[in-house]
Amino acid sequence: MELMYKYKHKYRLTKKELAKKLGISVSSLYYKRKRDIIDSEVKNHIEAVLAENPAYGHKRLALALKLNRKRILRVMKKYNIKPYRRRLKRLIKKKDLNKPKSKYQNLLNTILITRPNQVWATDFTYIRYKDKFIYLATIIDLYTREVVGINISRFHNKELVLGALEDALTTYGRPEIIHSDQGSEYDSEAYTNFVQTLGIKISMSEKASPWENGYQESFFSHFKLELGDSNRFDELGELLETIYQIIWYHNNRRLHSTLKTTPIKYRESYYSELGT
Repeated sequence: MELMYKYKHKYRLTKKELAKKLGISVSSLYYKRKRDIIDSEVKNHIEAVLAENPAYGHKRLALALKLNRKRILRVMKKYNIKPYRRRLKRLIKKKDLNKPKSKYQNLLNTILITRPNQVWATDFTYIRYKDKFIYLATIIDLYTREVVGINISRFHNKELVLGALEDALTTYGRPEIIHSDQGSEYDSEAYTNFVQTLGIKISMSEKASPWENGYQESFFSHFKLELGDSNRFDELGELLETIYQIIWYHNNRRLHSTLKTTPIKYRESYYSELGT
């Protein structure tokens, strides 16, 4: 055993001797793969962005970090980094399938959206809170993806959707077209008369076709993801404040993967280019 130990160490090379023999620098023997180091730095940046924006996928992370999205996706897979996602499925009710065809057509199939205030889309969703429901109606500008109108109520009725429209009109004026599904709230005489009196064209999705109002569907999906468990709030006022904070975040901070910026900045850039 002692002989083997002496033999082993007799032929053992120092790093300097090994480097000389291989014709390389000594420092290269201590080299860590550059990609691993860079990937580790990117990982840290990704985690920092996700801490503030937990629902960001690789496309929005790439926008936020100004890096190639394939690179972001590779690093996320390498370190098993996943955004918090919870996709919601909207059930189609039998009564919707049997509902008579609306007299209003889907005008979105016939136009090209080129400016703010050209087309608004509206819808509402429910939020369960302590064995009760509250309803959130929103209006989105389809050019900027900005939420321009909001209304919250204990009831889903024509007043809920009219309140969101009045909120939008107060700040942004009138759109050319407003799009919705064929819900009874939007097909009510009070709603349609009010819209048409203002000279706004009404557009509606086909019955049982929520994908035809996909902008609103997508917004509510992300909204509920970011809201999380509504029952964590002790008071209704805390829940309502959080709802408004999430919508402010959507308009002012959340990068839209198609726009490559936030809705507010996209609107501002449009008017900036016009010189107004």
